[in-house]
Amino acid sequence: MDRREFIKTSAIVASAALISNKLANAMSGDENPMNKLDKNNLGKTGQKISIIGFGGIVVMNAEPAAAAKAVADAYEKGINYFDVAPSYGDAEIKLGPALKPYRDKVFLACKTGKRDKAGAKQELDNSLKHLETDHLDLYQLHALTDVEKDVKAAMAKDGAIQAFLEAKKAGIIKYIGFSAHSPQAALVAMNEFDFDTIMYPVNFCTHFHSNFEDEVLKVAKKKKIGILALKAMALQKWQNDEVKRKEYGKCWYEPIDEPKLAKLALSWTFSQGVTSALPPGDEKLFRLALELAPDCKKPTKSELAELETTAKSLQPILPS
Repeated sequence: MDRREFIKTSAIVASAALISNKLANAMSGDENPMNKLDKNNLGKTGQKISIIGFGGIVVMNAEPAAAAKAVADAYEKGINYFDVAPSYGDAEIKLGPALKPYRDKVFLACKTGKRDKAGAKQELDNSLKHLETDHLDLYQLHALTDVEKDVKAAMAKDGAIQAFLEAKKAGIIKYIGFSAHSPQAALVAMNEFDFDTIMYPVNFCTHFHSNFEDEVLKVAKKKKIGILALKAMALQKWQNDEVKRKEYGKCWYEPIDEPKLAKLALSWTFSQGVTSALPPGDEKLFRLALELAPDCKKPTKSELAELETTAKSLQPILPS
């Protein structure tokens, strides 16, 4: 064999080996060639999660087969972050069996709305049972809003955070986080405890009206807290549109369902340094976000101006 033939044959063998390895990895679940979703570092945890997360409300009230299909489709598209809470109707009960085939390959987060230790422990036990798992990757204090009633109560000696710490020591949960809808509560919470994650509204409309997220994200980044963005595809408070309100019954706000604006809104949220964004709980809107996310890019100056102009005509979902 001459030198030219040797090089040609070697290249063919190398290519065949590479293809074979990729197929083997795909079959084993280590690599999905159809996976178009990027993954970001989740703060200081060392974990990488998909830029779009699966909110459990998507499967709330769904038939078991439909829930299983929604989860399977999301996993195949590259989603590895799944988030749910007891307050989402029957979402835990529907998500648990649907997620079971992928449980060891995904990052599962849950929450508690309880502020006392005993209540949080009981709710954690119930969630584990409903989700058919023996551990959670992330457990969060849900919806911190009032500094005294929510944050201070949860951080007390008999507060919910004590149940979190005991569960972490026992290996039942890996990381501790919180969700909030007020900057005051979020800032106090991050000052009171070394959280791994924060779940917080990062929405273009609230930003251009009041810089709602600015200080909270600044502190979270400084502390290397993983940022999970809520409300990226929220448009405004519900107006007098009963038809649309009925169509999107799982949303407490008017969502963005127009693809061009949805893509721009998602792009803006991603550009704020968040780890992942959780779309609205409506399955159609979730699938829209899943379709748009891989092509989202940092908004240009003209696109930012367009978003600011749009925001001026809207009623933001949260106050300053």
